[in-house]
Amino acid sequence: MKKRTKLPTILSLFAALFLVLGACSNSDDKSNEEKEENEHKEHSEMDMNHSSSGDVPEGLKAAENPTYEVGSQAIIESGHMESMKGAEATIVGAFDTTAYAISYTPATGGEKVENHKWIIHEEIKDAGEVTYEPGAEVTVNASHMEGMNGAVAEVESAEKTTVYMVDFTPTTGREKVKNHKWVTESELSASK
Repeated sequence: MKKRTKLPTILSLFAALFLVLGACSNSDDKSNEEKEENEHKEHSEMDMNHSSSGDVPEGLKAAENPTYEVGSQAIIESGHMESMKGAEATIVGAFDTTAYAISYTPATGGEKVENHKWIIHEEIKDAGEVTYEPGAEVTVNASHMEGMNGAVAEVESAEKTTVYMVDFTPTTGREKVKNHKWVTESELSASK
């Protein structure tokens, strides 16, 4: 009789051990994901040319009725750059186009940049009228980050939207950024 009661106890102990080990494994996975996300943010912060001249690519058309008009204020809700999220922005330009998230290895060498947001259709070399699908290979004709111009990139996603050029003061207190390209409409909310 005593042997039978030991077996369920031993099985219960093993089950508890597996639960504890499983929980540790999940927290390790989460911390690794957070670490990779932070490294990407640091990479983006370091290499991105936050300010620009304000010049726009040839053929880019101003939006006729943008949600956020030029001169108005909006809050940046995007998290693809840490210092942008929560910053108040002044809308400098609004344009209707297709925005692409891309992955590419910088033309100057270095680590691959994953899921960079955003370049627009008019910043793709020899772009025609057709929107590129995820998986398409394109050559970038923009200098948002060091090594981006001339890089061969893979399209991760495409979104027909209004994109905005904005001025903002980073939430980290750094120098004001002028003519930042690009923030999509879904990454903005009305200023309070």
